[in-house]
Amino acid sequence: MRTSLCSAALLAALTTPLAAQYDADKPAPGGGAVPAGWTVRADRGDAKNAKVVSMGQGLHLTLGPAIILYRSDTKGSGPFHTLATFTQTKPSEHPEGYGLFVGGQGLEGDAQQYIYFLVRQDGSYLIKRRSGDKTSDVSKGWVQHAAVKKPDAKGSATNLLEVDHKRDANTVAFLVNGQKVYATAAKGMPLDGIVGLRVNHNLDLHVEGFAVHR
Repeated sequence: MRTSLCSAALLAALTTPLAAQYDADKPAPGGGAVPAGWTVRADRGDAKNAKVVSMGQGLHLTLGPAIILYRSDTKGSGPFHTLATFTQTKPSEHPEGYGLFVGGQGLEGDAQQYIYFLVRQDGSYLIKRRSGDKTSDVSKGWVQHAAVKKPDAKGSATNLLEVDHKRDANTVAFLVNGQKVYATAAKGMPLDGIVGLRVNHNLDLHVEGFAVHR
């Protein structure tokens, strides 16, 4: 019995820190607001717990659940270049990613597909591919890179993200603040489709300069 109790205590001690890192979604006050023409899809839960408003020259996002945000008429096909500047206005409880997605297909159904490129407050980036409810790595998980700006003394960080399939039609390059952090052959990468934003849960962000150039 003593052995069993000790084993249970050890298991609890080992698993509690892991469980604690997955903080619950925190519904945004005034959630459900979305500018005309934009669509919000939550990874889980209710998209009404996310708030997206036009502010200044861009959009301000207060989350809630992790989401993708897009306009159905904003697409990349053939060689194209997309970019946006993201300002994380305050640190999140745990490092959470934000950035761009490309190649969006079937975004309103169970067979959604896209490739996403994110950075987060610990100075790392991630590139993954989503197919339905499954994801697969393009980069090798979260990768530390000096180009990714971390929060300053006031707790905010601004990062310019780009996905460039225009300068070299045979290659797709991923850039942070003008520096190429990853590149791969465009062949075999499903890049054509809706282009938009992906933001993980419980973040407060301002986004400016989102555009697609063909």
